[in-house]
Amino acid sequence: MSIKRRAVALGLVAVAVAVALSGCTDSANAGSGKIVVVGAENEYSDVAAQIGGKYVDASAIMSNPNTDPHTFEASASVAKELSTAQLVVQNGVGYDDFMAKLEKASPNKDRKVVVAQDVLGLPDDTKNPHLWYDPKTMPAVAEKIAADLGAIQPSHKAYFQSRLAAFNDSMKTWTDALSTFKQSYADTPVAVTEPVADYMLEAAGIDVKTPWSLQAAIMNDTDPSPQDSAAQDALFTGKKIKVFLYNQQVTDSITSHFLKLSHDNDIPVVGVYETMPTGYTYQKWMQAELDALQSAITSGTSTEKL
Repeated sequence: MSIKRRAVALGLVAVAVAVALSGCTDSANAGSGKIVVVGAENEYSDVAAQIGGKYVDASAIMSNPNTDPHTFEASASVAKELSTAQLVVQNGVGYDDFMAKLEKASPNKDRKVVVAQDVLGLPDDTKNPHLWYDPKTMPAVAEKIAADLGAIQPSHKAYFQSRLAAFNDSMKTWTDALSTFKQSYADTPVAVTEPVADYMLEAAGIDVKTPWSLQAAIMNDTDPSPQDSAAQDALFTGKKIKVFLYNQQVTDSITSHFLKLSHDNDIPVVGVYETMPTGYTYQKWMQAELDALQSAITSGTSTEKL
């Protein structure tokens, strides 16, 4: 994810839609009885929907897995949607700074905002913002969501807590699989384009060979150094890696070059995503990514797209 590029683009858009926000009201909430929840990314809105169940109407601002998140532009309709939200869930760590601008442009003292960064107590200079790939993130975020939903509708607090318990139970499929995977495939060498799935790879015991400086350069939309590019090329041509993890949503000539090297050297590819693919829940998405990684290691199978 190119944080720098998106932060600039969306910052400008947020200013542009501020005028539109001035005419918005909370009237859209009236009558439904459901709590209006907006997630900056669809993985967060999905978890909120799972916790809120029948008492929540959840939507996401960024939800198309077939587009580059960098090209996202907040429209007046997005601004209006956010203005009606009673609960907002966002990532933080600079990943979706546009949310703060939109919220500031549409002040609401009763709106609750869950920021994953704050829930986890992470500093602003956290290097990798892709927090949803960390197995620790969603259980903590879900607990905060349940608490805030219970505060908004106290009569349904027990319902939200029961849904939270079910969510945590469902997460065990993935976290147990991670533990099992680590026992068999720890230290497997892989290459990546940027640190999208690095938190999951770390939990799985995977050895990411791509220099961090190259990952950061691609993430921040700058050119990798010639030394880093040469080191990354050598991982493919020297067959020093077992799998190449490729961000399907953010591609350019540099990442396409690495993808070609992977194909040319018969190194299996696993596609990773920044927003949740269609047809998945958050838990099933994470499990699918891990299953694809295991298939790549054990049978050389590529799963470029989920």
